[in-house]
Amino acid sequence: MQIIQTPYVVEEKNKHVGKIVSESNYEVMNIQLKKGEKIPTHHADCDVLIIVRRGTVLFTVEEEKVELSSENILQMNPFEKHSLESVEDADLLVLKIK
Repeated sequence: MQIIQTPYVVEEKNKHVGKIVSESNYEVMNIQLKKGEKIPTHHADCDVLIIVRRGTVLFTVEEEKVELSSENILQMNPFEKHSLESVEDADLLVLKIK
């Protein structure tokens, strides 16, 4: 068993993307965005789960838009092109399943 501390939104900082843990079969990242900040279109070569801990984020996945909050989880397949924009200050976890 291992307890892994995850950061909270740092009020003075703008966009933050950081790796929390990386193992052979998964990786966990933390993304913190201020309202209006964006991450441009990209893809991952594995399955991805997006879990919003705080705030609201607008994802565009293969040209389809979906709004995420702490009430839902987004699952993406390998190589799906996606981008995101923070609707309000947001803190999310990205789980890459290899």
